[in-house]
Amino acid sequence: MRKYETIFITKPDLGEDETKGISEKVQDVITSMNGECKRLEDWGIRKLAYPINKCARGRYFYVNFGGSAPLIAELERRLRLDDKVLRYQSVKLEKELEVAPVAEEPQATEESLEVTEESSVSE
Repeated sequence: MRKYETIFITKPDLGEDETKGISEKVQDVITSMNGECKRLEDWGIRKLAYPINKCARGRYFYVNFGGSAPLIAELERRLRLDDKVLRYQSVKLEKELEVAPVAEEPQATEESLEVTEESSVSE
């Protein structure tokens, strides 16, 4: 099962029932297509970079889930058909990468600094 995340923006003036309905619809699509919804977050109303459909603000939602490619196609189709959704974007997440700790650079001591200063003065 591949991991995906989707961010979608809705109109800011929607009521509580409408926003809950959209988030439930997204969860229903994921579960009906044998996906697993891991996280659904409401990021709140934020200013958009540019107006979309004469809206300067939008309500952002973040969804993290696992599923297949047909699930993404169906989810995006449903978001596209909903007039309350301004924009959406889905991204496939790569496998979890283990980041090796960065080796610390050796600290320069005062003695080594004096040696380098003397050698540069004599040259």
